[in-house]
This record gives sequence, C-alpha cells and structure tokens, in this order.
Amino acid sequence: MANIDQLRGGQPIPATRSNQTKAGSTSSDAPTTAAASSPRVNNDAVSLSAQGKAVGQIHQQLAAEPSFDSAKVAEIKQAIADGSYKVDADKLASNMTKFEDELRGI
Repeated sequence: MANIDQLRGGQPIPATRSNQTKAGSTSSDAPTTAAASSPRVNNDAVSLSAQGKAVGQIHQQLAAEPSFDSAKVAEIKQAIADGSYKVDADKLASNMTKFEDELRGI
C-alpha cells in the first residue's frame, strides 16, 4: 500500500495485487501474485480528451511561472521602508467587502 510520502513525492506507486488465490484452493490463506502464477499482459489504457489535455498544458504553464510579481513586491517593500507607502482605507475596505462576498458565493 502506498504511503502519503510516496504520493506527495510524486514517486510511482507499485500496482501489485496480492488478494488472488491459487486455482482450486478454497482457503484464503494462500495468496499469490500475478507474477508468481503466470505472466499476464496488462491491457489497461487511459486516454484524455482534448479539454483534459488543454487543462494539463495550462497547469504546466502556471506551475512554471512565478505566482507573484517580484518587481512589484520589491517596489512595495522599498516604499514601506521609506515611509512613502500610503494605504487608501476606502479602497482597502471595498476590496475586503468584495472578497468576502465572493467567498460567500463559493
């Protein structure tokens, strides 16, 4: 069974089945794997729709880009350090209210 570290680390998870019993056996205390009994050909297949592929491409593009504008962050940090950063209280309150309204709609 896969543990949480394998899932988070992106490591492949082994796909073995150990709940099969030998042919003619009635007890469940003799499990075998597919490799021990006879070679099997795995015919499983997965196909993605064009929409699914597009979502995957968008995900890869977003993962490659930074999630924020580092130049703007540096500019704001400098303005705070200089004491020249001014907060528009009305705009801040409006944005907070709008954000809360959006959260209620989720």
